Amino acid sequence: MHLVEVTSPATVRAFLDFPSTIYQQHPNWIRPLDKDIEQVFDQNLNPNFKNGSAIRWILQDSQGKTIGRVAAFVNNKTKNASEYVTGGMGFFECVEDQTAAFTLFDACKDWLMAQGMEAMDGPINFGERDRWWGLLVDGFTEPNYGMFYHPPYYQQLFEAYGFQVYFKQYTYQMNSFLPLNPKIMDRAAVVEQDPNYVVRHASMKNLKKVAQDFIEVYNKAWAGHSGASEIPFEKALKLMKTMKPVVEETLINFAYYKEQPIAFFIILPELNQIFKHLNGKFNLVAKLKFLYHKWRYSKRRDKKVFGLIFGVVPEFQGKGVESFIMKWSHQPIIDYGAPNLEMNWIGDFNPKMMLVTRMLGASISKTHVTYRKIFDPTKPFTRYPIIK
Repeated sequence: MHLVEVTSPATVRAFLDFPSTIYQQHPNWIRPLDKDIEQVFDQNLNPNFKNGSAIRWILQDSQGKTIGRVAAFVNNKTKNASEYVTGGMGFFECVEDQTAAFTLFDACKDWLMAQGMEAMDGPINFGERDRWWGLLVDGFTEPNYGMFYHPPYYQQLFEAYGFQVYFKQYTYQMNSFLPLNPKIMDRAAVVEQDPNYVVRHASMKNLKKVAQDFIEVYNKAWAGHSGASEIPFEKALKLMKTMKPVVEETLINFAYYKEQPIAFFIILPELNQIFKHLNGKFNLVAKLKFLYHKWRYSKRRDKKVFGLIFGVVPEFQGKGVESFIMKWSHQPIIDYGAPNLEMNWIGDFNPKMMLVTRMLGASISKTHVTYRKIFDPTKPFTRYPIIK
């Protein structure tokens, strides 16, 4: 076996194509778009390169056949967020062979130690936590857009190497055609008695307002928690522009108090239900396929939607606003024809949000794990702290 750093068009192609050989017998696997993976490693497109670095390898056997891949990264803005100086590893794929897997893990460890790291988290992304984060260990159904599917044996490989569970990530699913919990309806009714509270759908014709309302809620409700940092207006506006071609306006809801944004519930059509027909490509032919399958999908009454993010600014938490916006987000999901709503992962370190999700009648459909490997085995391990 020998490692080859990914530095040429040929090794990039091997890095992108290799997972197809792993998942030939996994009908629920959906190949990610090549462009989405490559964007992570493009210094012109990934802003994290301004504050860090990344490297990736493929692993070949003695005949030159690719049998694994992995990446490692250091983000100088987040490396000191815990008691250990910590880097990351991710995009791991490997044949069912412990020697091969350990070779890939060792490559990450050695490179990260050379950068001054004391530990590595993985599998994670060189970017935000909403994509390519965590190892799938339960719920081997079709992955949502931006999340990996993994074979069950990966868990044994990680844990045999000495990775420990840093936190668990739960994806929740609910049957949106069922009525909401009466407690939600009662709490929403109390809020509705005050005319200062309103819920409105986003208008993608006014992206600047959507972006401004988004950061006003996000930066108060999420920044500083769950590893999230504040989002500047320019980044939020770019995000909205990216989302615009695929959003359903009625599924993006903001709550206001005296016209000030205080909460949002952003739900998107589950794009992997369309992208699974493209085999990772997004060239001209693939774009035409995308438009065709998007049209076909729009006619179905068994669509799947994805709860991307939910948040309430702190001063309005516990006042029934959660129930208020849930109620007004529920009927649009039914009208859109989506019996299944899956919600972006919630960490086990966030019991308040887990409680809100259970109030919706949702149950855990998938479990991912973010592992941590401390390089000095004599040093103590602690899990990710609970958000109080």
